[in-house]
Amino acid sequence: MIEIASPLVRALPRQRQPPAARPVSAPLIALPPAALMFVLGLWGIGREGTLWGDEAVTYEMAERTVPEIWHTLGSVDAVHGLYYFLMHGVFAVTGPGLVPLRLPSVLAMCATAAGVALIGRRLAGPRAGLLAGLLLPLLPVVQRFAQEGRSYTLVCALVTGATWLLLERRWAAYTGAMLTACLLHEFAVLVLAAHALTVRRPWPRGWRVAAGCVIAGLAPLALFSTTQAAQVDWIGRPNVSELAAYGSLALVGWGCASTSGGARVRAVALPLLVVPMGLLLLVSLVHPLFVDRYVLPYVIGLALLVGAVLDRYWSRVLAAASASAALLVLVSHGPHLRTPESRKSDVGAVAAAVAETSRAGDGLLFTPMRRRAWTLVHPGEFAGLRDLSLKQAPRESGTLFGTELEPRDIRAGMLAHHGRVVVVQDLAGEPWDEVAGERVKREVLRDAFVLCGERVEGQARISVYVRGVGCGWST
Repeated sequence: MIEIASPLVRALPRQRQPPAARPVSAPLIALPPAALMFVLGLWGIGREGTLWGDEAVTYEMAERTVPEIWHTLGSVDAVHGLYYFLMHGVFAVTGPGLVPLRLPSVLAMCATAAGVALIGRRLAGPRAGLLAGLLLPLLPVVQRFAQEGRSYTLVCALVTGATWLLLERRWAAYTGAMLTACLLHEFAVLVLAAHALTVRRPWPRGWRVAAGCVIAGLAPLALFSTTQAAQVDWIGRPNVSELAAYGSLALVGWGCASTSGGARVRAVALPLLVVPMGLLLLVSLVHPLFVDRYVLPYVIGLALLVGAVLDRYWSRVLAAASASAALLVLVSHGPHLRTPESRKSDVGAVAAAVAETSRAGDGLLFTPMRRRAWTLVHPGEFAGLRDLSLKQAPRESGTLFGTELEPRDIRAGMLAHHGRVVVVQDLAGEPWDEVAGERVKREVLRDAFVLCGERVEGQARISVYVRGVGCGWST
């Protein structure tokens, strides 16, 4: 088989039907997974009124005007520009809030679940499609990102649609879906490599033209975003657990694909599971860029493979075991995913901890400066504190985290402050930012101040420093 969209593959679902059986309609296959995902997506969507850092950025950017968003993208976060404009439109219709912030992600993952079911139906039959579609919402990683105000599930939905269009050989629509996915997040372009293995050489002219158009359409944004590469300096090289997780996924995928059930979806599903993540890990060994949510579409391949295997060996015993496993996953992971503790830091809790720790007139420092994102949604908690390194606030400066003074001015401002300084920083052991301003903050704190005490709130460490004696530390 040269092309996955060949007549042989198109006929596979029909071959599985008994001669007298009625074909199962697409809505009957697509709607149950979408409904399950919708229910799980709405379950605890408010997460007890909490936001984590990246969501706080989305929230604050969506509240800015269109000119303000455009101005900000010129200096930072251009890779998320399309998403911020989309969320600005959502907030304009619904008003700001946690449900409007997260509901587009829920709906996108509903579309993904429905699309996975239809792809599975197309390749391996109606029951395989239904099982794959129902499996997807049960994955803890899917439930997590379906309730986050970021672009990753929208990318999943578009990649799912593009994969369906690939099978249909509808190249113009495929181009539009893939280009939109890439404009929402650049690393969606890695899916083109997965699709290249699916189609296999010699690649059809339509796919070659489509891939070229996607790359050409993404190129201006990709080139411009290189000027903002410092934004991802916080990403470290892949650690052992990340490499082990990828190895485990690849082994599971290969094992499923090697069975007679998994073979029916292998050409589509296995590349989606292993190629984008594998390529990003490989690049990250040289230039660190790997974060698992950047390649979230791997869940599409995983669901298709497992769904096809379950269908091939389906029995009453396997049905009972699958239902029990699904219930166990929901009970063991579901409640925790909907708590503030399931995310890195609750910006509200960090802001409240700063307010409890500080006194009017205290100095304030964020190190690294991107932690100023914790002030975006709750600025009132920082009222009365003097930000010793801030030159201009985020919104006024058209940036995410504000602009900071020159290093020499940061040093002078810190040395001129003779009261307490509240420092909001990463947990101990996190890599330091090596830009000049951050080095100056650390040096002056070490040489001219005394650490009186500190507390931890999520991923934030809140420390109080003073010049000389008389800490007056209180939690």
